[in-house]
Amino acid sequence: MAYSIGSETEREFDFSVSELTGALGDSVTVLPLIVALAATTSVSLPHVLVAFGVFQIVWGVYYGMPLSVEPMKALIGLAIVGSLSYPELAAAGLLAGVVLLAVGRLGLVGRLQRVVGEPVIRGVQFAVALLLLESAVGLSLESLPVAAAGLAVVGVLALVGYRQSSVLVVLALGAVAAVATAGVPTPRLPELALFPAGGPAFTTAALEGTIAQLGMTIGNAAIATALLCGDLYDRDVRADDLSQSMGVTCLAAIPIGGVPMCHGSGGLAGKYAFGARTGGANVLLGIGYLALALVAAGAVLAAFPLALLGVLLVVVALELGRAAFVPVEDGRALALVVGVGIVGLAVNVGVAFVLGTVVFRLLSRGA
Repeated sequence: MAYSIGSETEREFDFSVSELTGALGDSVTVLPLIVALAATTSVSLPHVLVAFGVFQIVWGVYYGMPLSVEPMKALIGLAIVGSLSYPELAAAGLLAGVVLLAVGRLGLVGRLQRVVGEPVIRGVQFAVALLLLESAVGLSLESLPVAAAGLAVVGVLALVGYRQSSVLVVLALGAVAAVATAGVPTPRLPELALFPAGGPAFTTAALEGTIAQLGMTIGNAAIATALLCGDLYDRDVRADDLSQSMGVTCLAAIPIGGVPMCHGSGGLAGKYAFGARTGGANVLLGIGYLALALVAAGAVLAAFPLALLGVLLVVVALELGRAAFVPVEDGRALALVVGVGIVGLAVNVGVAFVLGTVVFRLLSRGA
């Protein structure tokens, strides 16, 4: 079933099985992180799911293609490991939203990426992966047998060709265990309120997190995603336009209880790999998130096995770390990626980003 709506170009919206499976391809990068965030911070999971549901639909309809809407991984990762509180996360998201909207409007996205340098961006990804892995080990120690069973499930699914879906299976197993413990939740509408999980706190940590995230967002969620729109869907979408829509998303979603969100290239590739070809995938996924928001009760979340949460973070950390190194070919760039990652783990990601940028500029002048 498909129909078209009029816009700048004629766009189809299909609601077939392939669009549904494609939608699930994006959820692989979303659900594990936001469940982990909700389990480790004061964020309200129902409100986060509402925000994701709304903006999946908004950008699917606006762009007429299965554009990804993902958490900003650096900021979410820092919040999960305790480097940012939820109020600081909210503040960082608002700051990122203002900057993304401004640089997109002024056409500065490509110029900013050249100043920072791709190795520094990849290093930030590696640093967040290391921090998530460190947190995952701590959570897995809550119950080693449960963690081992979860890792076995991931391993078996990877061997039979379902590596990307393994996190959803582990998430489903954890949800079943939580419902068995806490009982079936009664559907309930999330409360309508501004900043339902607490107002933003504009601290030094929030500013450092914002700076580190913007490097990843400009490179991965604006420029790389714009290239994929052309490569996979034959659509000409400007990186500056994506920057503006991400800025709007952050500024609109965070006051209603959402988290910083972006158009990740990984989620777009995941949707394509699982069969999505139209904006219908976003509409279906958005409806799914809104339905989940009705039953994402606190009691069920509290009963989710922490060891399985650790397994989820291991998988996410390994995928994020792999993505950081795949495009790196030059030995000097590799050293910079590793250096930024280690400094980010040992000190903090903001310091690593600044030092990495300085080193990159010095190396560029000497080349």
